[in-house]
Amino acid sequence: MISFYIAIFSVTIIISLVFTRIVRNEVIRRGWLDKSKDGRHFHVSPVPRLGGVAVFLTFGVATAIALTTNKFLRVLPPISFHTIFGIVLPACLIFALGLLDDIFSLGAYLKFGVQTIAAFWLYWNGFGIQRLALYSEHATLRAFIGLPLTILWVLLITNAFNLIDGLDGLSAGSALFSTVIIFAISIFRHTPLVSLLSIVLAGVIFGFLRYNFHPASIFLGDSGSLFIGFLLSALALASSQKATTIVAVAIPVVSFGLPLLDVCLSVFRRYMNNKSLFLGDDEHVHHKLIKRGFTHREAVLVLYAVAAAFGILSLTLLHGDMMIGFVLLIVGLGVWLGVQQLNYLEVYELAAVTRRLRRRKRFTANNLHIRRASESLRDPALDFAEFCHIAQSALEPIGFCGISILFPEVDIDDTFLLPLRRNGGSGYSYLWRKKIQPQWELRLELNSSSGGKLGDLCLFRAQASDPLLVDINLLDHEFRTAVCDALERAISRVPGAAVPLSKGQDGLSKVMSAGS
Repeated sequence: MISFYIAIFSVTIIISLVFTRIVRNEVIRRGWLDKSKDGRHFHVSPVPRLGGVAVFLTFGVATAIALTTNKFLRVLPPISFHTIFGIVLPACLIFALGLLDDIFSLGAYLKFGVQTIAAFWLYWNGFGIQRLALYSEHATLRAFIGLPLTILWVLLITNAFNLIDGLDGLSAGSALFSTVIIFAISIFRHTPLVSLLSIVLAGVIFGFLRYNFHPASIFLGDSGSLFIGFLLSALALASSQKATTIVAVAIPVVSFGLPLLDVCLSVFRRYMNNKSLFLGDDEHVHHKLIKRGFTHREAVLVLYAVAAAFGILSLTLLHGDMMIGFVLLIVGLGVWLGVQQLNYLEVYELAAVTRRLRRRKRFTANNLHIRRASESLRDPALDFAEFCHIAQSALEPIGFCGISILFPEVDIDDTFLLPLRRNGGSGYSYLWRKKIQPQWELRLELNSSSGGKLGDLCLFRAQASDPLLVDINLLDHEFRTAVCDALERAISRVPGAAVPLSKGQDGLSKVMSAGS
């Protein structure tokens, strides 16, 4: 049996080499070339884009040869043509969709609509998600659960291989690793249809890579990447039909780890930036590697290694449920470390949001400190000593280490301002953490009730790097207004002090002497 698969694989490679060369030369002769239009593409000279035609033709011819050979040699159990068409016909629909997209650039909703029809076609022919270990290991899922899950799976995998098709040979190479994994799983689970189609697809991709690896002389195009992605999603479903444990879910997910990681990062990235999910960008995993200094070839080889690692981890799950925790732990750690190295700003922002959520309780408590201080400052009998005590009780828990008040237009005796002490000129400070040198300050302008400038209030912090866990608008409005009113009342009770009034027409400030 193995020799039969090796023979089919070898014949398919030869057919793929011939068809790819013919299609490439014909497309070049007709001038149907892909030209780089934005920073998301790395090729400089025009390259043929219709490699999917060669992939589709090779797969069709090689599959027909394999089925015919098996019919005469009877190496594999008889395979129903109805069963084969349940996978191949919707795959033909996806190829036609991709070919039209290569030529006319179809809209995203139309492409998703056709892919949904193909997914429904798969489900109708028995290649859908019928059981789910997270739901029940033995009970068959009802259609209103199984069908949406099947559609979601097909859309995810089909478009994942399309999204990752950004470097020469990347999508085809990662698909080759996934195809080999599906072949190995199908041998283990004794599903000859999946084994036959997956070994044919592996031969198709292997031969195509001869012309698609960097520097590529032909691209997959949407017709190729969507066709391969759909076939892989369908073969993964078909190979899991007899499995009922959670491993049946984990193996295909892990084996498609690289394209799934890229599509998940793309959705997350565009959501965080408030951009359309269908709008392309240059922030994919392969773009990030290029920006970090990798050459085109090096980036592809690194991602091949990642795809191979995902594949090997998925194969370890064949040992049973006991391995799933270990594998998921390794995958999680690997993905986290890899994403950290790629320096996605969205990940740092999400981490910052998470930290802010954890600090929300403290944030709320600090806001309440400011609100209580604002209420206490409304006491009509408030003096400067009480003012400093209220300011310290409100601001010290937030991380402030002192305050300073600048009275450029107020004439007042220093003894009435204690515990505020003059720090030079018209500034008076009160530091409750005297041994710490302030490194950061927030300055709030103070205006009297009549509109004149009373001075400035400076709030000092010892550590500039510590987050300010308080609503800055609360400080700028409610607290600042309360401070202005409190200081104005306190100054008005000091003999001989002067409080600024509103500016006159000549722009000069007028003052009112306290007690006059």
